[in-house]
Amino acid sequence: MSADRRTLLADAAIHVLAESGMRGLTHRAVDRAANLPHGTTSAYYRTRQALLTALVRRLVALDQTELQAAGERTPAPRSTGELVAQIAAFVEQRLTGEGRRRSLARYACAIESVHHPELREILVPRENAARQAVRDFLAARGVADAEARTVTLLSCVDGLVFDRLVGGGSVSEQEIHGLVAAASR
Repeated sequence: MSADRRTLLADAAIHVLAESGMRGLTHRAVDRAANLPHGTTSAYYRTRQALLTALVRRLVALDQTELQAAGERTPAPRSTGELVAQIAAFVEQRLTGEGRRRSLARYACAIESVHHPELREILVPRENAARQAVRDFLAARGVADAEARTVTLLSCVDGLVFDRLVGGGSVSEQEIHGLVAAASR
């Protein structure tokens, strides 16, 4: 039960952070979002830093699960158009619904990690099937340093997601195509 309660609280903390920002992330706000009695979050996470660390760990676990599953269930892209379509679908998930909330929370945590290196270590991008699919696609096209190009491509895609979260709008397939083409050169 304790692990389930911790997960519930971390999920509620992600929601609070996405909806209210870093200043709104309080133990009391998480209690309300989780629909639990006042003091519950404090009993599990004594400090704000402990709560934030739990939130970041949960966020990374959710993202990794999603990326691993996406990479495993999606066939390896055979063309630039297929890769662009797969990235576009992923970007759309990051800009809407639960994906949007997690994206907002992730970026807030990334900014916070400037002052808390322990959070930065948790947020470091990890290997997963989706990342491997991009790297394999680039390597199959003879890209000299597929690993570095994968990092650059995915960082640029991440930048587009951030830009649209902040400024509104969507990411077009043409923008993604331009990034894939540049990474493939």
